[in-house]
Amino acid sequence: MKVLVPVKRVVDYNVKVRVKSDGTGVDIANVKMSMNPFDEIAVEEAVRLKEKGIVTEVVAVSCGVAQCQETLRTAMAIGADRAILVETDVELQPLAVAKLLKALVDKEQPGLVILGKQAIDDDCNQTGQMLAALANLPQGTFASKVEVADGRARVTREVDGGLETVSLAIPAVVTTDLRLNEPRYVTLPNIMKAKKKPLETVKPADLGVDVTPRLKTLKVAEPPKRGAGVKVPDVATLVAKLKNEAKVI
Repeated sequence: MKVLVPVKRVVDYNVKVRVKSDGTGVDIANVKMSMNPFDEIAVEEAVRLKEKGIVTEVVAVSCGVAQCQETLRTAMAIGADRAILVETDVELQPLAVAKLLKALVDKEQPGLVILGKQAIDDDCNQTGQMLAALANLPQGTFASKVEVADGRARVTREVDGGLETVSLAIPAVVTTDLRLNEPRYVTLPNIMKAKKKPLETVKPADLGVDVTPRLKTLKVAEPPKRGAGVKVPDVATLVAKLKNEAKVI
């Protein structure tokens, strides 16, 4: 069975994000970029399934600029067998990415598509669900446990009320949550091996997909700074402040 793992290049989660002075977007000049943490979990899960003998091939996919090759090399260093880059300079939105992935699903015919539940840059949480709808595949979102046996995927989901377990016919789409696994540390020998693994580059036009943005960002702004807290000497003063200043009681 083949597994397709989409990965996204995002601003590293340790970096303090800054808004451009003209408010047109986030400043990513000279900023450290890395693989989206949820996608890293997806790659790890696919590699673990391969190590168990359930999966025969793990294919990493990324959509975006040429620098996404670095992200794909990281995925191959974790254990992916090969990679595909859909290269474009157009700002990709979730629907466009889902259409590109649908075209690749039609081409590669994977048994599972495992991807992060959301990206930490736009926090959309849409691509996996849109892909499942476009490809007409069953989906298990927010997975905290994945088991594959007898032609079905058993996915334990994290929902508001606790945990929900669903059984999906394969092929299927699974989106990963934080508690699914702990991604392995990428060693230098594996990074060197990843450089020799095949990386194919295609254009959206090759897949017959129009990636023209459908949404326009009007303005990006930082959230307002929170005011400093104050200490009060007693409960009566606290109640007075909540009533007269904050007007919450």
